[in-house]
Amino acid sequence: MAIDAEPVTIRNIDVPFWRIVVILIKWSIAAIPAAIVVGLLYALIFFLLSVIGLGVFEWAGIPIPEIPTPPTPSP
Repeated sequence: MAIDAEPVTIRNIDVPFWRIVVILIKWSIAAIPAAIVVGLLYALIFFLLSVIGLGVFEWAGIPIPEIPTPPTPSP
């Protein structure tokens, strides 16, 4: 920035209402794939942490309990 530059103040920006509506619709559409990518990253991180956690349990000799299944009704 030059030393002799003067500060500038923006007092008004004139943007038509429908242009703002179009921009917001584009942002909301663009947010859908971004949310999917973030969700997949969270799922991957959770999966890796659970695999590491189970590996530590087995390495330490801590038994991992079996999940009981409900009995099936007899016909």
